[in-house]
Amino acid sequence: MEQAIVSLAIERISDLLIHEAVFLLGVREEVEDLKAELERMKSSLKDADNKKQDQNELTRTLVRQIRDLAYEAEDVIDNFILRFAHQGGFHGIIKRFTKPFHLYKIGVKVKAIQTKLDGLSKGLPTYNQISSGEGSSSVAKMQQQLRRTYIHVEEEDLVSLERITNEVLAQLMTEEDRLHVVVSIVGMGGIGKTTLAKIVYKHIDVKRRFDCCAWAFISQQCMLRQVLQGLLIKLLSPSKEERELIDKLEENELMEKVYDFLKEKRYLVVFDDIWRKEHWNSLKHAFPRGKEGSKILFTTRNKEVALHADPCNSPIELQCLTDDESWKLFRMKAFPGKKTELHACAKELEMLGREMVEKCGGLPLAIATLGGLLATKRSRAQWETVHQNINAHLNEFQQQDHHYGGVNWILVLSYNELPFHLKPCFLYLSNYPEDWEISKKELIRLWIAEGFISPSWESGGMLMEDVAEQFLEELINRCLVQVGKRDHTGIGVKTCHVHDLLRDLCVLKAREENFLEIIRPSLIENDGNTLHVTLTPSMARRIAIHPSKRYVSLKGKHPNLRSLLLFQNEKLIELHISKCNDFKFLRVLNLARNDMPSKWHLSSEIGNLHHLRYLRLRSTGTIILPRSINKLKNLHTLYLLNEVPRIPDVLFKLRRLRHIVVGDIYDYVPLLLRDTLKNIETLKYIKGKSLIEKNAVLDLSNIRSLGISFERSKDVEPIIKALIESQRLRSLYMWLEDSIPYPDMEPLSHCHHLSKLFLRGKLQEDPHSSHHLLKFLPANIIKLSLIGCKIKQDPMAVLGKLPHLRTLRLFAYSYSGIKMVCSANDFLQLDFLRIWNLPELEEWQIEDGAMRHLRILILGWVSNLKIFPEGLRYITALQEMKLERMKRSLVERIQVIEGREGEDFFKVCHIPSIRIMHTEKD
Repeated sequence: MEQAIVSLAIERISDLLIHEAVFLLGVREEVEDLKAELERMKSSLKDADNKKQDQNELTRTLVRQIRDLAYEAEDVIDNFILRFAHQGGFHGIIKRFTKPFHLYKIGVKVKAIQTKLDGLSKGLPTYNQISSGEGSSSVAKMQQQLRRTYIHVEEEDLVSLERITNEVLAQLMTEEDRLHVVVSIVGMGGIGKTTLAKIVYKHIDVKRRFDCCAWAFISQQCMLRQVLQGLLIKLLSPSKEERELIDKLEENELMEKVYDFLKEKRYLVVFDDIWRKEHWNSLKHAFPRGKEGSKILFTTRNKEVALHADPCNSPIELQCLTDDESWKLFRMKAFPGKKTELHACAKELEMLGREMVEKCGGLPLAIATLGGLLATKRSRAQWETVHQNINAHLNEFQQQDHHYGGVNWILVLSYNELPFHLKPCFLYLSNYPEDWEISKKELIRLWIAEGFISPSWESGGMLMEDVAEQFLEELINRCLVQVGKRDHTGIGVKTCHVHDLLRDLCVLKAREENFLEIIRPSLIENDGNTLHVTLTPSMARRIAIHPSKRYVSLKGKHPNLRSLLLFQNEKLIELHISKCNDFKFLRVLNLARNDMPSKWHLSSEIGNLHHLRYLRLRSTGTIILPRSINKLKNLHTLYLLNEVPRIPDVLFKLRRLRHIVVGDIYDYVPLLLRDTLKNIETLKYIKGKSLIEKNAVLDLSNIRSLGISFERSKDVEPIIKALIESQRLRSLYMWLEDSIPYPDMEPLSHCHHLSKLFLRGKLQEDPHSSHHLLKFLPANIIKLSLIGCKIKQDPMAVLGKLPHLRTLRLFAYSYSGIKMVCSANDFLQLDFLRIWNLPELEEWQIEDGAMRHLRILILGWVSNLKIFPEGLRYITALQEMKLERMKRSLVERIQVIEGREGEDFFKVCHIPSIRIMHTEKD
């Protein structure tokens, strides 16, 4: 890890030499010498890291001291740049001082650090044998590695769960009529409890049996209010307005809401990873008897918790895998390939592999992690090295009562085997609380802001975001990170999470390396409804504040703090920062204010955070940014999440901005100058007129995600034509205001890389044209949303032919016709369909063979639909149908009322889950 920290210091110094060269005039030679010295030291650390098992205490101490010197070097440079930035830059200093004393001072400090490094180098024998040229070759090697293609490891790669799955299903299907019937899956961490629960939860028989299902993560710190709130949102699927009301409910009110919703239903609620009896005692009052057969499913490591919750049911205990099952799972992970292929292991590796697998003790997580580690190695020599390390680790664990305990040695080995560039990325995941769904976009932008992704790795059209995404792919393929949700393509990652055992390792290693510090509510001073966090200089350079039920008040000073991270429900946080000068080196800041009824005037001192790269602000009121925001020259990412932020017209000075996201289409980023636009990858939202002026749109050469609003029809075509030139655009949100129709949209068909399109506004139909109005849609579209288009021709005729379309959302007044037809063999890839607020639609026809892969169908506010299409019965893949605000008489046709099936029940009887909400009178 120390190698990674030194690498970060080198990258920071390189960045300064490029972007802040004017500030370093006069001491550039000293700074470059320091960089070269650190490069040589990094190579020595790499060698020490490879021989970690042979390190003595002296070597480990030297390595830690090198790490601290790398931090010190970074602080010296950052502080120097900060002084110049606050005093008008280098030329301003020269005007005020005939002899630039500050230059002399930094030169002395840099020389002092070099002297200390020289002293430490004598303790590392390999240091003087290393050439300083390794840095450039390692970059080339890294760029080559980044071009590898990885295959995602899916949770469906399961071994020997069929028998135990049937056992859990049998308990869930019983007709017990008593309060709180609990089915429990019990076993040690990493044995597959959650995986088994997910299989059962998604099972078609479960979907058919229960009226409603919901899932809640509990973990060691049971946050009762958040659990109840999450359950209520999953059960009700509320609108935005309803969700805001739920957010305001007290704990007891949430409990009553859950109780009232479930009392007339046969329900299944899953509590994943419940640790203590007290947690169940506080939760159980929210759950009524319900209809006969209602169940609660636990996963827990503690058998006593299961027996306490329901003494009448015997817990189902998961056992470790047999030797054959272990070997099968290992081969899946070590030799990934298509599911139809055999995961073959070469004869020369099999004996080594079986010996290593045997040492995993049949624990699936350990086997999968070992397989993920060996998936990156192919030669016998590499496998022998891992085999030797395993034996060394086993001896270490057997000789002492190690904190990791049990079989977790394989997790430690997998961490140690990570290449240096992945170690900080992995440790950064310790920021997140247990069971947290981590947004991929947010994570990679944070990695970049922290400096984990080097600009020197950009090559061949790759951006830092691409590099970061491949780093995440590598962690996933090493089985250190698990995929949560896929994105709209069905292939990419949208969210991910970390198994709690791996997260425990992550937290411990981050603490050992002084990499990051987590502040939990139990460690904070308690003052009534407020938790006071006092920061001190001795804390780690990155601090994450984890969830609490009360407001958080921040005080104290931490001059070397680089990141302040708040990964929780921000509506529970009130963060007070008295002076930004106390955090002058801050790179990452995530702020929330919910005590502001109308306006939050952000302090002008925000401009003092010269090194800030990532700024995320959320408020219940209007965020008003000060003009001093223009001083944040290093800002990469700016999030403004509230109703209507006010942004001063000074963003054009932030020339390193890459991502700008404001809360809504009604909020707009002011005009950016052309020098700023060339780096922008995400821009939401901007007025079309702004991009037309001075042909600014031509400079959006790296734009990938754009949200744009038009006031004039004539601005649409030139902007689309300019976007075609960039060939990077993947996601586009367009809105034409005030019922003005769009012009000819044919140019959009040439955006060949566009996969996600949200189109809002009227589409003008040409009565003389022989082509369908929607013919302009690019063939590569995967996710399409239409709203207010007022199309008169049946849109399904064209949409059904889009070869890659997986998600289709037809929102309010997107179609004004009375009939829709989905023809046979159309919508071959469609997975999700939402039809919402089409008041004119009366007839919907689905032919046999259409939408054969559709899994989720949502219909709402289609008030004139006369009958459900008979073709629904042909869509055997359909797993879930949700109906909201539909006519009561129509809905009753597919229901079973008092034992009698409705006339159209045969059309939907194969669908496991049908949810009906808020029916309307005829």
